[in-house]
Amino acid sequence: MAANDASDVIIRDAREDDLHRILAITNDAILHTTALWTVTAATLEGRRDWMRDRLSAGFPVVVAERNGDVVGFGSFGTFRPHDGYLHTVEHSLYVDAPARGRGIGPLILQALIDRALAQGRHVMVGGIAADNAASIQLHEQFGFRRGGVLPEVGRKFGRWLDLLFMFRILGDASPD
Repeated sequence: MAANDASDVIIRDAREDDLHRILAITNDAILHTTALWTVTAATLEGRRDWMRDRLSAGFPVVVAERNGDVVGFGSFGTFRPHDGYLHTVEHSLYVDAPARGRGIGPLILQALIDRALAQGRHVMVGGIAADNAASIQLHEQFGFRRGGVLPEVGRKFGRWLDLLFMFRILGDASPD
């Protein structure tokens, strides 16, 4: 299998029994990357609450599964809590460190875009560390554009981080 071959990866809805892998992938991102701007490791109960909240609000949580193992996950949710943002969602996706660069991120992002379109969402937003070239490239491949950079709004690993907002207009949302 080629390094970027994800032909054996299945994207499916997350289940309760996926939470241990979702937690492990989340904590790896927290402890070793600037993909999540927190330094406090997540807990299983916290991830369970997060998934329950997303699903009860009608938002998807999907996983990428390879040979029975969850190797990535993604979701989207409310962009901002005000009525005027009803048709805009903010997404996130994470791939397990050993599986990065193997075509899994694009599968997750496409699944999230498909779900957002099915829900009649108009815009999808992603907040990305401005120096995360791989994530920026992935989003550009899917038609996301750079919306703006907020300089030095985050801090992790002893350095200031710039936040890049990328967005994709998905289509016409349902009328209010």
